Amino acid sequence: MAKILFSPLSWGLGHATRDIPIINDLIARGHTVGVAATGIALELLSLEFPDLEFYNVPDYPSPYTSDGFSITRVVALFPLMVNNIAREHRIISRIVRSERYDLVISDNRFGAYTKDVPCLFISHQIRFATPGGIESVERMMEVFNGRYHRHFERVIVPDNPPGPRSLSGKLGYARRPFTKRRAYSAGILTDIRKQDVPQDIDYLVSISGPKVTKDALKKIIVEQIGGISGKKVILLGDPASAFEERLDDDTLMKSHADRHEMADLMNRAEFVITRSGYTTVMELAELEKKDLLFIPTPGQTEQEYLSAYYEDMGWVHSVRQHDLDLVRDVARARTMKGFPPMSGSYNNIKKLYDWVIEGYLPHPKHYYDFGTRGSGAMPDDDDRPLYPLLPRR
Repeated sequence: MAKILFSPLSWGLGHATRDIPIINDLIARGHTVGVAATGIALELLSLEFPDLEFYNVPDYPSPYTSDGFSITRVVALFPLMVNNIAREHRIISRIVRSERYDLVISDNRFGAYTKDVPCLFISHQIRFATPGGIESVERMMEVFNGRYHRHFERVIVPDNPPGPRSLSGKLGYARRPFTKRRAYSAGILTDIRKQDVPQDIDYLVSISGPKVTKDALKKIIVEQIGGISGKKVILLGDPASAFEERLDDDTLMKSHADRHEMADLMNRAEFVITRSGYTTVMELAELEKKDLLFIPTPGQTEQEYLSAYYEDMGWVHSVRQHDLDLVRDVARARTMKGFPPMSGSYNNIKKLYDWVIEGYLPHPKHYYDFGTRGSGAMPDDDDRPLYPLLPRR
């Protein structure tokens, strides 16, 4: 059995959350897993896996402010980010050597690699969305990403292959040769599973984001929620407090729900109103939810891009926060198709291990390469290519 070091980024909970099912799978197969993280990613995974070995390894400041994505902030932080990536690389290398890890899996941490063992990189953001979709800036960010992809044997994209069922759109589409050759489309990855339970909640409303925009959306929702009938639950995404409040006989407002309760509520909800963060998108696709309304966080360019993309595809209705009219937008949302059918996380994680991860562990049983197929697409079980993996370092 192997020792595997996971290192997720701490910009929100999404990176750590989507790594949970992969870590669970590795542990179930008998491997030893360690986690190098910081901030809320470290907190979440230490609660989920209290018996693992943890290393507090700082990452880098987010390009987002309370007002959203800031190109000025990106430029100002660039030297600091490069220095932090180099520091991160040195720390990860020391951990791997001293603790004798066999493989590193980084979730969007550019410096979480070492020349001593194979390293894999998880990201749905091969390029970043910018305000107004400025092509030159997005290409520059794609080149920056690609420079660091060279240090990893594979770039695992948690999405369907590029095409009509892609959930990340242009964000997860690898175009640079050195990234495209490494790309593997793993499909959706989430720890939430579909449950056979009654849908006894008519509307689940999940409010998240920076405090200023979150408080503004809460005010709008509370003012308008009475206009739609049925049983409603409102989650405020505030784990620091613990309260429940009844707004009326049919509406319960809660400060927070942990992962297990959130999975239960999402399964029980007939209609979900939420932000369009990518981890949330994968969860809803896994649950095959059709009746959805997305309200992207103002200034969060990724969410704004994804919302517009899903609207154009006819999958999910989206509305800007300050334009929200619940009665009107719920009615519009019910006319959309929902996400297309796709392979679920359970099968995707099994394939990810069998076709990628296992090949980079000591004494792999077999070798598969999807780079020769162009998109890194997932073939059927009877269509497994028998090509060598990318050369080990």
